[in-house]
Amino acid sequence: MLGTLLGLNNCTTNPATGKKSFTAFMSREDEIRIGTEEHPRLIKEFGGIYKNTRLQAYVIRVGLKLANQADDSGLKYTFTILNSEKVNALALPGGFIYITRGLLALVENEAELAGVLAHEIGHVTARHTAERYSTAKATNLGMMMLNILSSATGVPTGVNQLLGFGAEAALKSYSRDQELESDMLGVNYLVRAGYSPFAMTSFFHKLKAHEKLEIKLKGSPNFIPNNIFATHPRTVDRIKKAVRLANNFNIKNSVLKRETFLKEIDGITFGDDPEQGIRSGRKFIHRDLGISFEVPPNFILFNSPTQVVARGPRGAKMLFQLKQEKSISRRISLEEHITNTWSKIFSLKKLEHININGLKAITSRSYLNGKDYRLIAIQGDKNLYFHLIFISSPSITSELNTDFRRATYSFRRLSKSEADAIEPLRIKVIKTVPGDTQKKLAKKMPFEAYRLEWLQTLNGLLPGQEILPGRSLKVVVKDYK
Repeated sequence: MLGTLLGLNNCTTNPATGKKSFTAFMSREDEIRIGTEEHPRLIKEFGGIYKNTRLQAYVIRVGLKLANQADDSGLKYTFTILNSEKVNALALPGGFIYITRGLLALVENEAELAGVLAHEIGHVTARHTAERYSTAKATNLGMMMLNILSSATGVPTGVNQLLGFGAEAALKSYSRDQELESDMLGVNYLVRAGYSPFAMTSFFHKLKAHEKLEIKLKGSPNFIPNNIFATHPRTVDRIKKAVRLANNFNIKNSVLKRETFLKEIDGITFGDDPEQGIRSGRKFIHRDLGISFEVPPNFILFNSPTQVVARGPRGAKMLFQLKQEKSISRRISLEEHITNTWSKIFSLKKLEHININGLKAITSRSYLNGKDYRLIAIQGDKNLYFHLIFISSPSITSELNTDFRRATYSFRRLSKSEADAIEPLRIKVIKTVPGDTQKKLAKKMPFEAYRLEWLQTLNGLLPGQEILPGRSLKVVVKDYK
């Protein structure tokens, strides 16, 4: 009845899929307007545009080649590389396609790149955003109708909350059917453009390997990686279905263009951007803040816009945070700052004034939710404060005390020459020589742990796979020359 009242039977046939879809509440013009409005916001959220004009032009060329094969050739497409280490690709309605430099580092050849872009184009041509929005809009209208009916019939108001949740969920991620539809469309566009559709399968396996590595790095089997699977949940079965579709085509002379792609990404930034601070082994260095510190042995660094986290054995952690007091009329003392921040959360034990390489600091201890906390606040400039927080289970606190102390006193200011010399890690494409092995190549990677796994993940290598001379491989280097 509600469908009739709201006019939900007014579906249209999508030329890309040949299926009827409900897009009544978002026209193609609306999609273009929304995409145009959200484009700068999305770029800002993902760290800006990656500043490499040559690589950007290459991705645009590949993207337009696919867009020309799409079922909505009248739409103007925009392809953008985002300056983010996250492995992700996204699409906004109206033809705005995004791919992160983190994903590009994982890709093996041009066909795999094309497969990712083709899948995103599929979301646009199938008008999945319009479907999700229209469904949510219809749900909200249905909720309004039920509110009217419930007021007359006494239906519990909890129905209202349930429908509101459904509308919200509809906008968060693509459905399995929509993902499969984009896979199918992507295969079509790949084949039409002359690429091997099986590249979608090979890249899927790289994504799974990367996901497993992320879980190892986080040290938690319950960790949910923030990568392309978060917005594009896939299964092996669905990829196989897309490839079975590809087998229906008469594919001749399809290309991978591996060497072409590797030449284009040679030198791409890997991991952190210096503007956001970079990790180098156990060291964290921030050029703009002009500071550096080193985490304890066997701790692995993770960088984020809000804080730096180092995860250690048996659940131990080290956090680095930046705090700015709002007062501009006077300088806030360390004691006042601690009162304004930690005293509201922790029951602090005796405050102790210390000097860390010429910087004034205060340290204290606390206990919260079954964990020991060692808290250090360091005075910066203009009411800017650096926080070092060490967290451990009481059973291992004394064991880690020396390592935590050394990490504290590793905090220091950088000289101008040191700050100016900071460079990010980069992908370097090398040619293997006789005698090269996975372990030999991995040993040179500038990581604290999981070097071998990184080499295998970046290159799609199997454990124990022989390294043949003359093969191009991706490695991560600290000093790119």
